Amino acid sequence: MKPRDLRDILNALNVGTMSVEDVLTEIGSTFYEDIGFAKVDHHRPTRTGHPEVIFGPGKTPEQVVGIVQSMLGRNQPVLVTKTNVETFKYVQEISSDAEFNELASAIIIRPDSETISRPGISVVAAGTADLNIAEEAVVTAEVMGNEVVRVNDVGVAGIHRLFDSLSILRDSNVIIVVAGMEAAIASVLAGLVSVPIVAVPTSVGYGSNFEGLSALLGMLNSCAPGVATVNIDNGFGAGYLAAQINQGVISKSE
Repeated sequence: MKPRDLRDILNALNVGTMSVEDVLTEIGSTFYEDIGFAKVDHHRPTRTGHPEVIFGPGKTPEQVVGIVQSMLGRNQPVLVTKTNVETFKYVQEISSDAEFNELASAIIIRPDSETISRPGISVVAAGTADLNIAEEAVVTAEVMGNEVVRVNDVGVAGIHRLFDSLSILRDSNVIIVVAGMEAAIASVLAGLVSVPIVAVPTSVGYGSNFEGLSALLGMLNSCAPGVATVNIDNGFGAGYLAAQINQGVISKSE
């Protein structure tokens, strides 16, 4: 339930088209739905502004479908992260509106109504091998109502490529930087712009990168201020945080 939906219910009570019992039933059903293997949190949009997101790994296609089915019909986006085509085919059977973003390994179902599209987020991918995690960040931020600019393959091995995009990046309200290897691009960019950086270490790299630990430590130990680091391969977490920052910036300017 969104705040707007709650207002509609209370207005209906005020004009007499809903009874107190109707209101209690309606509101009570929006907190969560127990479907046995999961308790789907329908109240989350009211608390946080955005609906629950489904983490794909560890869930069977049938379980994902059950959760998606519980979320449908509430005029809010549905997002399944780190999933696969097999699960998508199951979801397609209950929603013809489902889309599969192969690069991000994400399933998206968009609401019928138009959503606000806020400019202000850029996603920088250091290398082509980082694009899947960068795209997960893009999809997440877009589902949350933001326009996203992509800047790809601008890692420090060819730093001149980054400079060509600086004018775009400096117009952002927040920048997501996705990088593996030693992840130096996050520190470099933070020293060139005046906006917050959300850094995403990826598990891309040779043997001594320890499946992304070297990139994580590099970003955590950045000598440039203004860098906040999420976990390894957590494009979703970065997209969500960037969307919250962007929403706050735009709300204050309105």
